[in-house]
Amino acid sequence: MAKKKATSSDVAARAGVSQATVSMVLNKKYNVSFSRDTVEKVEKAARELGYQLPSHKNKKADKKEKLIVVFCPTLTSPYYVLLLQGIESVANEQGYGVFICNTQRDAAFEEKYLRMMADIRPQGIIYACNPHPDFQKQVEDMAKEIPLVIISNKERTTTVDAINQDNTVVGRLMARHLLDLGHRDVAFITPPLTKRQWQRSKRIEGFVKEYENAGLSGHVIIKVADESMDRQLPRMDTEYSMGYELTMELLSENRQFTAIAGQNDMMAIGALDALQEARLHVPRDVSVIGCDNIFYSGIRRIALTTIEHFVALKGRDACDIIIRKIGTKDSFFSDIQPTSLYNIEYSPRVIARKTTGYAKVEKKIKKQKTNKNK
Repeated sequence: MAKKKATSSDVAARAGVSQATVSMVLNKKYNVSFSRDTVEKVEKAARELGYQLPSHKNKKADKKEKLIVVFCPTLTSPYYVLLLQGIESVANEQGYGVFICNTQRDAAFEEKYLRMMADIRPQGIIYACNPHPDFQKQVEDMAKEIPLVIISNKERTTTVDAINQDNTVVGRLMARHLLDLGHRDVAFITPPLTKRQWQRSKRIEGFVKEYENAGLSGHVIIKVADESMDRQLPRMDTEYSMGYELTMELLSENRQFTAIAGQNDMMAIGALDALQEARLHVPRDVSVIGCDNIFYSGIRRIALTTIEHFVALKGRDACDIIIRKIGTKDSFFSDIQPTSLYNIEYSPRVIARKTTGYAKVEKKIKKQKTNKNK
């Protein structure tokens, strides 16, 4: 006859304590205090009887967590904050958690996070920017196994669900706004134009093309930050500082321009401060336009003219696509799942505020001397 398996009641009887005490001691309930003598008696009784704790199924551990991972290049840019807010608003509505992988535009960090996906096993992945070229194929392969959306700039071809933005259209809108105000000689300030950040070049390409179409080839000054800036750990003021420094360089070079276009709003705000320090009036002396329509741009004291391309809505759409595909995957047998590819694109538009006005074409911007000893 098989030996009867010891129970917690048997341990309690041998140790001379209650069954509840046995349970709390052996389950290491540290929020309840027991004397050392009681703990030793319970543990000794359990050993002598060969008692083992029953293997309770951990429902929380076994339950499939509803998790969406977001690969984000930086958490210091208001643009990506807007994007994440859009993603999280939909995720929260649907009961999903959001896990953010801040790659800091570093390929090594991105690779590390990609390796982690096998252990994390999220229900979906959102890339808040283009994947590093070295991992593009890997990301495309992942998209065949798990819902994955790239919030990107328009590619020539794509095999992944995407929220796209044609940056050449954005650049042309910026240029057309300035041309309509009579600005013939203008400057465009931008972060580094690296291979990884090729979409920045597309915005400039559209801007320059619009000026060329207007018969003003060679009338756009392109001012680019040093590539080392993209290798530094981003700060909250990185883009602002680039805008400020590039504008000060423009002024020191005594180049002729009546307007400045910033690759994004933070750079344009940096340009505004540089112009103010140089005692130039905006927009009477120099007009300024940015892009993204972040919160700061709408503050009355700034009132920056910018391009609205619906950043938060892109985040919402990306998350919505993920959840739709999760639902589709759960509703069909794996061998008959429908094939679908989402490709969403918004039409950007100009938000005209107080930093742009008609050009004074007869007036040249001259070198401004600043007292650095102040």
